[in-house]
Amino acid sequence: MRILVLGSGAREHAIITALLAEQAGHVITAAPGNAGIAADVETVSLDPTNGALVAEYALENDVELVVVGPEAPLIAGVADPLRTRGIPVFGPGKAAAQLEGSKAFAKRIMAEAGVPTGRPVYAGTVDEAVAALDDLGAPYVVKADGLAAGKGVLVTEDRQAAVDHASYWLQHGPVVVEEFLDGEEVSLFFLSDGHDVRPLSPAQDYKRLSDGDLGPNTGGMGAYSPLPWLDERWGSEQAFVDEVTDLVALPTVRRLEHEGTPFIGLLYCGLIVTEQGVRVIEFNARFGDPETQVVLPRLATPLSSLLLAAATGQLGTVPRPEFRDQAAVTVVLASEGYPENPVTGRTITGVDAANARDGVAVLHAATGVLDGDLVATGGRVLSVVATGTDFTQARDRAYAGLHDIDLPGGQFRTDIAAKVAR
Repeated sequence: MRILVLGSGAREHAIITALLAEQAGHVITAAPGNAGIAADVETVSLDPTNGALVAEYALENDVELVVVGPEAPLIAGVADPLRTRGIPVFGPGKAAAQLEGSKAFAKRIMAEAGVPTGRPVYAGTVDEAVAALDDLGAPYVVKADGLAAGKGVLVTEDRQAAVDHASYWLQHGPVVVEEFLDGEEVSLFFLSDGHDVRPLSPAQDYKRLSDGDLGPNTGGMGAYSPLPWLDERWGSEQAFVDEVTDLVALPTVRRLEHEGTPFIGLLYCGLIVTEQGVRVIEFNARFGDPETQVVLPRLATPLSSLLLAAATGQLGTVPRPEFRDQAAVTVVLASEGYPENPVTGRTITGVDAANARDGVAVLHAATGVLDGDLVATGGRVLSVVATGTDFTQARDRAYAGLHDIDLPGGQFRTDIAAKVAR
């Protein structure tokens, strides 16, 4: 197929890597891509949030499938003009993408679909937020209602910190003060064609900047898949996934279908496993980053067939995706100063050496080329991904690859997947 992938991060690099691994002769273009993606496929300078422009490019270049990576183009409605022009697109339209774009919209859909989640209180002023914080009590959970690049959520025992967080985000729109849920977090992706869903394999990411889950929230500093500890409670990964399918994914997708806003694309279920059962923390409307980097390398079913089936309403005819029996770990290398004030423009070396290691792939997130040198152009710069027969091997490979790479001032966590390595 001729496939256009929109985006410029490690998630998009992971999608492109999985498509290329099929060795099916796909002609892949990325817009706008990054230095690492440009080394693998053609890149074009195209604004991924401009739906009319993307649709025009797709028609002129006989694109058969458009895959939307990041949330911003989805929230902007990039998928709508593509569908209007008859171009298959993997990614929800603007209305359905509000599942990620608005916490209030997502909570309403969950309530109407009977999906279990934490009790929310909506606040449009500081006084309302303070009243909600005092009503729900500590630990305090405050979420920006709109997009916040993974930085809009605060969980804290510090009441003043919660008030300050609410005050800051209220400058940008409403906030949600939410009941605290205690337990292990799980990211579970579902492909959806607007009516049917197919699950991928669960992953767990690490949102805090520093070891031991300390420091500020980030877009994600690492991840691993699968989650062996799910077996202890559910007996198998499949039993857990089946429960989430019936409890969360299908009711949500069918509710959106009922409202006339079908969700076509990737439903990211951010879950927490509490003593009372599975609860939804959040929905996203696209592949998660960095979880995609550990889920797709384990996928045995061709990714292109799944994306096309979802985009064309054919998921009901597709078997459940199959995964390889291996462990995958990714560790994110971030710039100095990330997440508040990342230092950019510094030279990166050693990527080729890391890529040459068995089971290791370096996926680019924020890289460019300046005077022939690879340089960091953003906060999260690279994802070093490794697979292995078990988590000890995968983890050792990932960190060995990471230590091959030099980025002055670069930072990374040293405890990714440590709890599942034996």
